Amino acid sequence: MGFRIIAISLAAILPATVFAAPAEKAATACPAAPVLPPELADWARNTSSKTIYAYGDDLGADWSPLGAARTALPLHKFESLRYGITPDRKPDVYKFGGMIPIEVKKAGRLIVALDAGAWIDLVRDGAVVKSVTHGHGPACSGIRKMVEFDATQGRYQLQIVNAPTASIHAMAVLRD
Repeated sequence: MGFRIIAISLAAILPATVFAAPAEKAATACPAAPVLPPELADWARNTSSKTIYAYGDDLGADWSPLGAARTALPLHKFESLRYGITPDRKPDVYKFGGMIPIEVKKAGRLIVALDAGAWIDLVRDGAVVKSVTHGHGPACSGIRKMVEFDATQGRYQLQIVNAPTASIHAMAVLRD
């Protein structure tokens, strides 16, 4: 008993719309002033950012460098990093990172915003603080990533892992 091969043209049995090129999306114009949460309103207002240097190890002594201004953070290559605790995301040898100590003056929701994709760990007393929510910033705002943490008063270390470039802009603010 032999087998017969039957060739069927999909074009003959499927509607033409299946094979049509997808329609191009209409270009979305950015508003003159992107809608930002009130706590991050200064992100868009800053025409010049301040610069602080992310530490390459967990021994940094200066506290509270992040705050109400968008901050430029020069970062370090993977091989020169010594994180205080192992990041939740495995560091990529071709990417950048660093540690930034911050001090929370009162309990609230700590919002960390970055202008590029990177992993963010918030560390306190040798343990990672679990994030409450994370996602992208508002459309056209320049904020690529936002992560929120419930924080109590005290000192924390922000670990940035796997940033795509040697510098990133960041802002950390507290919502009551």
